[in-house]
This record gives sequence, C-alpha cells and structure tokens, in this order.
Amino acid sequence: MTRFTLRQALTAAALIALPAALAAQESTPASKQTADSASRSRTLRTVTVTATRRKTDVHDVPTPVSVVDSATLRDRMPNSPADILLDLPGVDLIGTGPNQARPSIRGQRGQRILLLEDGMRMNNARRQQDFGELPSLVDVSQIERVEVVRGPASVLYGTDAIGGVINLITKAPAVRGDARTWGHLGYMYGSDGALGKADAVLGARGGDWAFELRGNARVAGDYDAPKGSYGAVTLKNNTTLLNSGVHDNNVVAYLGWRGAAGMGAFLKTEQYVADKAGFGFVDPTLLAGDGTKIEILYPHQKYQKLTMGFNSGALSSVIADKVDVTGYVSQNGRDLAQNILVPAGPGATIGINTWNRTDLGTIGGRAEATKVTNHVIFTYGADFFRDRSTNNDSSLTTIVGFGPTMKIPSFRPSVPNATLTSTGAFVQGDVRLHERFNVIVGGRYQDVSSVPTATALRTDVISSHDNSTFVYSANGIARVTDNVSFIATVGRGFRSPNLVERYFDGPTPEGSAYETASPDLKPETSLNVDLGIKFRSERVNAEVFTFNNDITDAITIAPTGNKVNKLPEYQNVNVGHLRSRGTEIDAQVLLGAGLYTNGNWSTIKSTNVLDPKSPIGDTFSDKLNLALGWADSKQRCWLEYAVRRNGEQKDITAGSSPVGNTLPAFTVLSVRGGIRGWVVGGLRQDMSVAVNNLSNTLYAEAANAGFFRPAPGRSITVAVATSF
Repeated sequence: MTRFTLRQALTAAALIALPAALAAQESTPASKQTADSASRSRTLRTVTVTATRRKTDVHDVPTPVSVVDSATLRDRMPNSPADILLDLPGVDLIGTGPNQARPSIRGQRGQRILLLEDGMRMNNARRQQDFGELPSLVDVSQIERVEVVRGPASVLYGTDAIGGVINLITKAPAVRGDARTWGHLGYMYGSDGALGKADAVLGARGGDWAFELRGNARVAGDYDAPKGSYGAVTLKNNTTLLNSGVHDNNVVAYLGWRGAAGMGAFLKTEQYVADKAGFGFVDPTLLAGDGTKIEILYPHQKYQKLTMGFNSGALSSVIADKVDVTGYVSQNGRDLAQNILVPAGPGATIGINTWNRTDLGTIGGRAEATKVTNHVIFTYGADFFRDRSTNNDSSLTTIVGFGPTMKIPSFRPSVPNATLTSTGAFVQGDVRLHERFNVIVGGRYQDVSSVPTATALRTDVISSHDNSTFVYSANGIARVTDNVSFIATVGRGFRSPNLVERYFDGPTPEGSAYETASPDLKPETSLNVDLGIKFRSERVNAEVFTFNNDITDAITIAPTGNKVNKLPEYQNVNVGHLRSRGTEIDAQVLLGAGLYTNGNWSTIKSTNVLDPKSPIGDTFSDKLNLALGWADSKQRCWLEYAVRRNGEQKDITAGSSPVGNTLPAFTVLSVRGGIRGWVVGGLRQDMSVAVNNLSNTLYAEAANAGFFRPAPGRSITVAVATSF
C-alpha cells in the first residue's frame, strides 16, 4: 500500500480536522440550519449511478467517484467533455484542441480507460493503445452530467475498465407531465483559435410521449501558445500550434415513451461529423532536435449511432423488481493523414505520406435486472458487443539526396480487416450486514475473441484468438458516525488486446520505426486496493483515498533488436508487472454568505516493478486544484477564482522530450463568472465569461510534453443562451 509522506499526512489530517472544527462551531438550531440550507446556492449532496448501477448518494458509495453536474458544465464552458476533467482528483488530460483531448485516470490512459455514453461503451477496438475513444463524439451541450469512477470497474462494465470509467450521461426530456414545448439557443466565442460555436434545442411533450432535437456546429482554428520558457524550450514569440483546430457538428434526436405502469422505452439517434481535426504540432525549427516534422491530421470523421432501450418499471417477480434492456448499432469512419519529413543529411530528406481509412461497425447491447430482498440488493445481467473493422491504407515514401529521387508507394493495410467480439455475464450484491456497515461484492465472466478476415495485400497468415477472464470486486463502507465513513475496496480489472495491438504490421505513425504484429498477446489484468475516509456535514464534504493498482501482463511496445526496411523493429509484448500508487484528497466547504471553496490534491507514482529504473511517468507527479467562489442566494450571479498547479515530474525517459529530462512545475490561473436565469420578455437568459491562463504562462500537460504541444495562452471565453 502507499505510504503517506509527512506532507500527505498533514494535509489529510487538516482536511479531516477541518470538518470536525466546523461541525463543533455549528450550534444553530436544526430548524434554522434547514432554512439556511434552502437559501444557499450550492449543495454538497450528489447522486451517482455509474458506480453501483442505481441512484446512490456519492457519500454512501464505497468507491472513489467524482460527479460533474450540468450547472458546472454550463459555467465552465469546456471545449470538450475531457477538458472539465482536469479539475478532478486523479485525472489528467492527453492531447490538445477541442477534438483530440482524451482523459487518463491514475496514470492509466487510452484503452485502459473505459468511456461510456449513458452506461454503454464507446471504446473503439481500432484505436491505438495510448489513444482511447474521443469524448468529443458527445458534445458538452448534450451532457447532463459526467461521472468518473477511479479504479477498476470491470465487474459491471467488462474489458478496458482497468484505470477507471468515465460515463457521459446525456440529457433526456421528462416524458410524463403537462403538455408543453421548450427551446434553447446558445452561442459561445473563444479567443483561442477564434472559436465559434452555436447550439440549439427544440422539444415537446404530450401525453405519454416526449421528443427532443438537439444540434450544434463549431469552427475552431489553430490556437497560439504564449512566448516564454518551459524547461529547455524557449518560444521568443507567440507560437501557433498547427493542426489544433476542428470544424465539427453534432445532431441528436430523442423519442421517449412512458406508460402508466412505469414502463418506458426510448429511441435515440445521433451523428457527429468532424473535419480538419489535427493532432497539433509546433514548427520543428523552433524546437531543439533534428528538425523532424510530424504532421498528423484527421481530414474527416463521421460517427453515427442508433440506441434503443426499454425498462420494465416496478415488477412483482421473484427474480427481478426492475429490468433494463438497451441495444445499439454504430458506424465510426475516419480518415487519418500523416506527413513526416525526416532530415537525413546535407541536402537529403526522407518524406513519408500515409493515408488510412477505417470503418468500424459496432453492434452491442446490455440486459440488466435488479432484485431487492431484506438485506441484499442484487444487480445482474449480461452484455455483448462486436466491433467489425474494415481498413484501407496507402503510403508514399519519397527519398531525396541519395541519387535520383525515389518514390516508393504501398497500399498494404497496416491492420487487416477483423472483428472483435465480447460476451459477458455479471452479478453484484449490495449486502447490508448492519445498519452502519454494508459490502458490495460481485463477479464477472467474459469471453473476448479476435478474428482477422481476408484482406487485400495482407498475405501474412494470422490466426484467430480467444480469451476468457473472471474478475471480482469487494467494496465495504463502515459508517462510524453519521458524518464519517471508512472505505475499503479490492478488485480485479482486465483488458483484452484490441485489433491494433494484435495485428498492426507496418511503419509506426511517427515513421521512425517498424511495428510487427503481436497476435499472441495475453489480456492485461489488474489488482487494485483503495483505502479511504469520507466526511460530510452540513457545510463540509471531504474525502481521502490512497490506492495501489498492480497490472500484470501489461501490454507495452518494446524494441526487438532487429530491423525491417532499415527501420528499428518494435513489437507489442506483455511485461510482468506495472504498479501505480497514489493519494487523492478532495474537499468542498460552504463558508456562508454565498461563499464556497473547493480543493483537491493528487499524487501518482508509476513503476515497472521488474525494471524499476525504467521511468514510465506520462502524467503529473502531483496536482493541486483550488477554487474560491461566490453565488447569490438565488443562484442568479456567481464568480469564481481557480488555481491549478502541477508539480515537477522527474519520472520521464531521458532524451524523450525537448523540454528536458525533468518537466518543470507550472501554475495556471483562471477567473470566471456569470448570470443565470434572468427573465427578459418571458425568455430565460444565461451568460458566462471566463479568462483562462490568466498569467499567460507557457506550459504543456505532462502527456503532451514529449511530442511538445503547449497549452493555449491567455484567452477569454463568452457564452450566452436564451431559453423558453
């Protein structure tokens, strides 16, 4: 388990002592406290559904969970759902711009994080290991709240949920009620990249039916990083991060029905289209190094999804009180273009231009039942998905300076056409052992198979693979007082290799190496332990967690010592043992008179247990978030000042970053505020304003420092909305 340093221990003690001190000062009669609570603009009570699959107060959940509600999403004005996650403990961001940002949790990224939309998986079996699916497929304006479970959740959700789960819960109209229509028009402007975004909503309800249509369109250009120094990198002028913008739009239509007996059904269709979405890069002549230019651009992406669901309402069955069934089909097609220019001596260059078209068709579903007995709440069910990938590749390698110009074309797909199919069954029981103590125990059996199919120009013989896994979890919560609870969790997670990890065979995206197929990879498994304390009073909410997550047979790419086409050969391999340890402290305090403060502090240390001298840190070493805000008693006006500080990160591979062998600490300041709910001419008006990176600091998130992609400089964002 993680040992507390003196600083960690003092911080934890302060956060636990603060609530007790405040509670001791609260001598106001209960009736007066209730009246004050009703008039305050903020609440410390939050509900989650992701951690337990039913509505549960976060304070009563025996796992580390963070919830971002719709008011916070509206006020913070993030470019994508991923942007809001930087404010949460244990969570980091990879990638830049409004389209390409992706999350990491507790040092795990990409395919080790499971991304959900309304509880259904979004992960893509054709994505690179380090780059999971894009949260931006779901626009922020369509999200009711974001729930983040830190730590494995494979019992409920299956493969990929090793580092944690992020559930994007979308807005849906209430079905039953008086007949009415509603609408919304909004516009957001951001000075970073001259961002412009418009969104609209139109809905209607009558009888047992409700319908809602949502849409948005956005244009964002390349943004500028400020001049300054960050480690060994010095930018003498404001510098544009090329290919950091996007042109995209999103449309969602929802039809819901609710019967008198509580039964319900819905049909939802959505489409996301993005053009000119880039990975982002700085002109290599401005950075130290050999001048290699790596330009990665997604010229076009189109994602379509149809989801249907049914819930039974209250049943009088001996095996279930409630049943939910959801099914979906989706099509995810994208183009990937890469332009790599490598200096190879005086007057000599090697240029590699590649293009890849991937179409991933998915069909999936989940059936789940809940049964409540005297002492146990059972949740059980089964889920299924199948990803079918079709790929087309072309590349042109141009060599100049070694005699006559040579052009070498290739049309061989780096990944063959293939399917990945997963079928699983799970059961979980919430057992009340005492009025102050309950445990949640569960298990899952899952089978995952990968089957390559005939693919033009892929003559190598690759066999099919099938693996099955059993995972479990046990979480306990002891409520020692009405305010204080102790938490202990232990659980296994797993992740089956995806199609890229097993079957990719060709030059790497950066063009500097050749990756050989690894069809015999074994699944990753993890064992995670959390210990924590939760405290909540009328004015204070606080928690402390320390965790240890050991990953066995972790998949990583490693050199073989050979060369293919004069490029060093790499191959995905299973390594014995990776370990992540850390501490997360989170607190919210209502100070009175509309004032409040929020804060969290996280540390993460990742090591290769079998090779401790090989650094693997690609996230922050420690992170501090602090915010002080005010809101009037009717929640009409609000103002907030926020600080985020990332500590120095020394745990990186020497020579891997132009910043140097140590990533310096940095501090980012923001101020934001707005008005809510003012009525003009019978229409509700909302406005939010934010100034980000107030000090105009040059910095890059840890995962963006190797392939140096700095964050935007000082910028202003303004959002206005009218609703009826």
